[in-house]
Amino acid sequence: MLLAVDVGNSTTVVGVFCGDRLLHRWLLSTSTGRTVDEHALLISGLLERAGMELQADLTGVVVGSVVPTVTETLRALFLRELSGDAHPVVIGPGVRTGIAIRHDHPQDLGADRIANAVAVSALYGGPAVVVDLGTAISVDAIDTSGAFIGGAIAPGILTGAEALATRAARLPTVEPVAPPSAIGRSTTTALQSGIVNGAAGLVDGLVSRISLELGQGVTTVATGGTAELVLDRCGTVDHHDPALTLKGLRLVWERNAR
Repeated sequence: MLLAVDVGNSTTVVGVFCGDRLLHRWLLSTSTGRTVDEHALLISGLLERAGMELQADLTGVVVGSVVPTVTETLRALFLRELSGDAHPVVIGPGVRTGIAIRHDHPQDLGADRIANAVAVSALYGGPAVVVDLGTAISVDAIDTSGAFIGGAIAPGILTGAEALATRAARLPTVEPVAPPSAIGRSTTTALQSGIVNGAAGLVDGLVSRISLELGQGVTTVATGGTAELVLDRCGTVDHHDPALTLKGLRLVWERNAR
């Protein structure tokens, strides 16, 4: 069994693979304050619910993290708990991804963007666009050779909504759901329309512009924790894969385990 851990700014996704099959997927809140022991309890508890043990049943661990303090905590945890061939692979400099990264500053790329590119390149080929809707909205480009060449980053749906409520004294915090019409008949529905329809328009706009630069035959794949809020209002997304980042992490682990 392979344990894959995707640490985002807001949410941590934990998955267990048997070969290329995702058996379990759990969502945790990301916390920079958790100790090695606290992470051990959380992950061991999830595995126990699935009838597995951290030390006995794992053949490997792969971690992709955009939160440096959590990255180091998890690295220390798995180095302590695992032995033999079940060494942790942590996405970062020196780790083989199997794809070319044609980016001006590859050391600045988040592990999630790399893992998404690896998964889309392997599963769909290029040219392709990856849309990851989380704390930020990243829209990334894969060229015809399957290489990551860059993309765009915008505020996430919830991030933008929270910033608006914080900076505008008379605007309330609202639930980010789509209202019945684009024209809001109240402040609440006007905010909901702006948040949800605005995010859908942002996604479509960026995908269209990036696709135009990539050329013909572009496939667009969406993932991320807030994707379901807007995808039914997007006209540019071909596939929705909530486990895309985990699948990319699995592929990175395989390419380094060999």
